[in-house]
Amino acid sequence: MQKILWLLFLASPFFIQAQQTEKLDVQRISGTIHLLPETESVEGKLQVIFKVLQATDSIYLDAVKMNAELTKKSKFKPELISAENRIYFVENFEAGKTYQVEFSYEATPKQTLYFVGWDNDGSNQIWTQGQGKYTSHWLPSLDDMNDKIEFDLSYQVPQEYQVIANGKLTSTEKKEKEQLWKFDMNHPMSSYLVAVAVGNYEAKEITSASGTPIKLYYEPKDEDKEEWTYKHSQKIFDFFEKEIGVAFPWQNYKQIPVRDFLYAGMENTTATIFSDMFMVDQIGFVDRNYVNVNAHELAHQWFGDLVTEKSGTHHWLQEGFATYYALLAEREIFGDDYFYFKLYQNAEKLKELSDSGKGEALKNAKASSLTFYQKGAWALNILREKVGEESFKKGIKTYLNKYAYQNVETENFLTEMEKASGMELTQFETDWLEQSAFKASQALESLKKSTFINEYLSLIALRQVSLDDKYEQLNKALDFPVNEYLGQEAVAQLAKENTGEVLQLYKKAFATNNVFVRQAISTYLQEIPQRLKKDYESLLNDQSYLTIEQTLFNLWQNFPESQSNYLEATKNLEGFSNKNIRLMWLTLSLVTPKFQPENNSKFYQELSGYTSPKYAYEIRQNAFGFLYQIESFTEQNYLDLMQGAVHPVWRFRNFCRELLTELASKQQHRAILFNIKDKASEKQQKVLTKILEE
Repeated sequence: MQKILWLLFLASPFFIQAQQTEKLDVQRISGTIHLLPETESVEGKLQVIFKVLQATDSIYLDAVKMNAELTKKSKFKPELISAENRIYFVENFEAGKTYQVEFSYEATPKQTLYFVGWDNDGSNQIWTQGQGKYTSHWLPSLDDMNDKIEFDLSYQVPQEYQVIANGKLTSTEKKEKEQLWKFDMNHPMSSYLVAVAVGNYEAKEITSASGTPIKLYYEPKDEDKEEWTYKHSQKIFDFFEKEIGVAFPWQNYKQIPVRDFLYAGMENTTATIFSDMFMVDQIGFVDRNYVNVNAHELAHQWFGDLVTEKSGTHHWLQEGFATYYALLAEREIFGDDYFYFKLYQNAEKLKELSDSGKGEALKNAKASSLTFYQKGAWALNILREKVGEESFKKGIKTYLNKYAYQNVETENFLTEMEKASGMELTQFETDWLEQSAFKASQALESLKKSTFINEYLSLIALRQVSLDDKYEQLNKALDFPVNEYLGQEAVAQLAKENTGEVLQLYKKAFATNNVFVRQAISTYLQEIPQRLKKDYESLLNDQSYLTIEQTLFNLWQNFPESQSNYLEATKNLEGFSNKNIRLMWLTLSLVTPKFQPENNSKFYQELSGYTSPKYAYEIRQNAFGFLYQIESFTEQNYLDLMQGAVHPVWRFRNFCRELLTELASKQQHRAILFNIKDKASEKQQKVLTKILEE
């Protein structure tokens, strides 16, 4: 009865909020986490040290659907109550006193901790994604990011796998057929930044100019992609320390690619986890490199991890800063034109949003990613120009040092910038942080400081001008050495003209030998005149998987008599990690009557096999799309599609559900789905039943 009363009382939102934010400071969480892939569950034993700020009769840790009990070794023995989403400790806690409690727990997380590949033949991995307030699904902790905690955790896993986690690896210890990996953090952090990744990894070790050890992980199958995936990693790290003016605030840094990651990357303290779709070779680097995500997540180690927002109202202090500093790093690598072109593109998106009446203030806690990221970056760019580079850097340095390992609000940042610059920034705050409208005129004035942007704006102003009146300007834009952005715009405008009238300009565009200008041709010129056939065919040799993919399809459509030749020329190409070229090649081969008809069964088996859960979701999505185009699904493809409909990655999950809905609208597919429904899991059946009943 007493426990029931406590649970009812503790469920009060007012009581919970007041208690945790005002009365408790969790200082350290340490212990051992046993990861169990066979059951996709976790067992742990933790020691928690906390200081009571005000006298209270209960405290809690966030813990979603966990069973917990005090250990015999716990010297302090409050009453422990496992509720739906929390573990409560009930005792007469004294103000100013520090307590230590030890308990064990077990859980089977439905999210946040993911076991990937263990139930099929894929790459076995375990990884976490706790951004926001989700770490409590696998680790008792605090969802409130305002309580920073030192986490010193050990992980027990099957002995053949590597473990990468926050902090420094201090030792490993054999436990029968398993291995215990012990990690130590030397500073506190918010709970959402706790992370672990487990898999079959190797690593390249480098050291920053300041002496920070850095490990760049990769799976053995991607050894040939390590160099290009992590190209510029050390340069970015060294640039940030110099540009920010504050040394890297943690004891080491690691980067770990994982399969089926929910986002591009996540800035867990000392350990960035990112999607393995960014693993690229030399050709893939041209179109789909990891540089921006690499820089963005690293910048968060200062802006987000070291200094953390107090609430969503100040989220731009994390995402706007990481976006801006990533742009600065890319400027260092790719040059000024790249930097200004990205700013221009982002300004166009923000202006469109604002003009449609959907603009958002940066200090709006419910703003979109476009606002927090791109508008936040623009605000910092304007602020830097307003106060001057020297004052800006001085303000940033003071801000980070003053609030290191603490939580902040926008006013904390602005106060330091005002002190550093001697300027009053009320109008800046009004214009860029509080107004929902995007200050397009200010952005334009900033962009016009770039000679390149002025040339680009002049060129795009010709989009509605007749060919006769702009021929010379388009011709000039393709002069050697071509500016790739001007060249791409010129090609885009050529696509709206009669091809015969601009044939020589196309010839000139081909002759630039600029990979992006030539890529623009493959993108915009889809009806290929006979006189440009040879030039167009040369695009198949370009160092760009995107160009090759587009070119192969366009050539195949335009010149049926040469289809077999094009397929033969590209038969050994895979493309990006999502196999973009290979999957399209297989599809085209199946619908090209004169190309190796004796191998149709083999080609179909390969294409059909890529829907399996053992492959990354991007590969599966591409395979499903192509199978739909040729209207050919096996029973296993349907079952794989049902599995995808409950996949943790929402983009893929939605794709699979939409495709199932489309198939269910056609009688031949609908009948098969009804017949095989019982072969799916209970969760999958619920989704399919709902679709079939609509």
